[in-house]
Amino acid sequence: MAHDVYDARSLTLRDIPAATHRVLEDYLDSRLPEVASIGEPVARAAAHLRSFILNGGKRIRPLYGWAGFLGSAGLEGDEDPRAVLRAVSALEFIQACALIHDDIIDASDTRRGASTVHRSMEHQHRAERWLGASDHFGRSVAILIGDLALTWAEDMLNDSGLSDAALARARAPWRAMRTEVIGGQLLDVTLEATASEDIALAESVNRFKTAAYTVERPLHLGAAIAGAAPDLTQAFRRYGRDVGMAFQLRDDVLGVFGDPAVTGKPAGDDLREGKRTVLLALALAATDENNPGAASALRAGVGTDLTPSRLEELTSIISKSGALAAVEERIGALVDSGLAHLDAAAIAPDVRAALADLAVRSTARKK
Repeated sequence: MAHDVYDARSLTLRDIPAATHRVLEDYLDSRLPEVASIGEPVARAAAHLRSFILNGGKRIRPLYGWAGFLGSAGLEGDEDPRAVLRAVSALEFIQACALIHDDIIDASDTRRGASTVHRSMEHQHRAERWLGASDHFGRSVAILIGDLALTWAEDMLNDSGLSDAALARARAPWRAMRTEVIGGQLLDVTLEATASEDIALAESVNRFKTAAYTVERPLHLGAAIAGAAPDLTQAFRRYGRDVGMAFQLRDDVLGVFGDPAVTGKPAGDDLREGKRTVLLALALAATDENNPGAASALRAGVGTDLTPSRLEELTSIISKSGALAAVEERIGALVDSGLAHLDAAAIAPDVRAALADLAVRSTARKK
């Protein structure tokens, strides 16, 4: 059932996560009868996607999309704000696709404190005693659920109610974003396979796998819908690039030092998975120079099934190497740089203040 009509023009950035949730709920419910007509297994898979999208997530991408629209004086134009909200909410389907597929690639067991989609489908196969290998079934269905999310992202954007002119303007950031996130994932997989210690490539993963589709392109999308001038769009994108990379660096720190109660994933998961992060590359470079034995121990442990004591040893090596302090310094510098780009642009003071607050909160230390 659709929710009551609300005045989208009155929505502040603080309202966007809840408003996005309502829009997504309505959209997902509208698609379920369609997939149910295909067959019960398809309806069950779509229900998993519905649960995955609605039962977690901070809606940061639609929030940044709305900020780009507001900051470009979009409410003064002719676009229906409800259509804009639907368009930026479609970003959550891109996010769902990326996370579901990423969890398969990483063989992750949990996401947001619950079983990943492929593990849930694997458990169902095993519980029902169906034919074939349960793990293969789980991965197969999860891949297709992720594909469905990507398909519905495109549908939701195109059916959002935006004008033809706004859809045409939105095409460039939307098109670039989808290629960038897949390219970033390909980089990530390859860096792990080759045990790369290239800091520049690790930073490219941060930019294209996370920063671009989390902050930079959502802001670009909202600005494009509003018809923003090139200089304003550039300021949003530069802010988005820097803050998005700081956001990923914070995630890299949490992937090694984070509290599972906060991250929803086991402690040290990035080390077990062999993630080739900027944090790891800096630690290896520093220990090669100052403590070769520690460097050897770190290389030998990354990507293995670490015991708690071994994990504690590796995290201690990273911390003592100075890499953690260096990453914290980079996070601060990137946030400062991102905010400077906003200060140089003609953005409404309330939107600038909200984006500054978002930059600080999304990259802050979390215990």
